[in-house]
Amino acid sequence: MHLLWMIIVGLIVGAIAKLIMPGHDPGGIIVTMLLGIAGSIVAGLIGRAMGWYAAGQSAGFIASVIGAIIILAIYRVIIGRRHGGGSIRRAA
Repeated sequence: MHLLWMIIVGLIVGAIAKLIMPGHDPGGIIVTMLLGIAGSIVAGLIGRAMGWYAAGQSAGFIASVIGAIIILAIYRVIIGRRHGGGSIRRAA
């Protein structure tokens, strides 16, 4: 049951992160779920390192969205480099 709940929350968190950071992202619903779940994990790790959460305590919803935004930004940088997302300048 915990896994199902994590998938549902991950989908919601990932969708909110994509709404906050508009732009084209390759991938569909699976990438959105993974983005949200990874954001929750990142938020929990950062929160425990900063002393905001106790060991075994999960991150809050807002922290999970912030974590998902961080993961989405990293994802866009990696995918942008892989697909040649930079602009090409012509020599004059």
